[in-house]
Amino acid sequence: MSRTVDRALRFSDRELRDLAVAWVALGVAFAVFFAGGGRGLLTLLSQGGFVAAVVVSLLTAGIGFLLHELAHKVAAVRFGQVAEFRADYGMLFLAVMSALAGFIFAAPGAVYHRGVLSDREHGLIALAGPAANIGLSLLFLPILAVGSLLGSGFVELLGARGLAINLFLAAFNMIPFGSLDGRTVLDWSTPVFLAVFVPSLVVAIVVVFVFGVGF
Repeated sequence: MSRTVDRALRFSDRELRDLAVAWVALGVAFAVFFAGGGRGLLTLLSQGGFVAAVVVSLLTAGIGFLLHELAHKVAAVRFGQVAEFRADYGMLFLAVMSALAGFIFAAPGAVYHRGVLSDREHGLIALAGPAANIGLSLLFLPILAVGSLLGSGFVELLGARGLAINLFLAAFNMIPFGSLDGRTVLDWSTPVFLAVFVPSLVVAIVVVFVFGVGF
């Protein structure tokens, strides 16, 4: 039986609204988190640096999270699925509140799709998100280098945060547990899972925790 495939990428008004709200909420949450929580936020506000901090977070964490989800959508549509992003407003609120408390738990929402898929297609849709974060980390690397070369603290911070956050997102989402992408990829192909997860985890640990990039 043939399957009709509609590969047109469409966004409903609700989906665009959810993407915008999730992007802004994550930008604020990560700005507060990197400031050191509620107390750090007060210091940041008093020094007039809050807007710059939010801009950095929007361009790093915000874009990292949203392009991760949009990569799932693009892959799902490529395989003929009806797919849309839905923000989880409760989890977005939790992200901001947890940031005020000095830690962060961010699960902005998910791409939901429907249709018949093979294990390979499920695996590739799941893999698209972490792959997008790996690609973004490579884009932020030269930004970090240019910022360091020019002595621009803002550009250097943008590159460092973008590199660190996207490496962490790729590695974390490839953990083969629960509803994380890694579980779906592993169910499809162990070699593909290992080829993506192991290097992502090692590089993220070295960059973020050994060299302290982005923090």
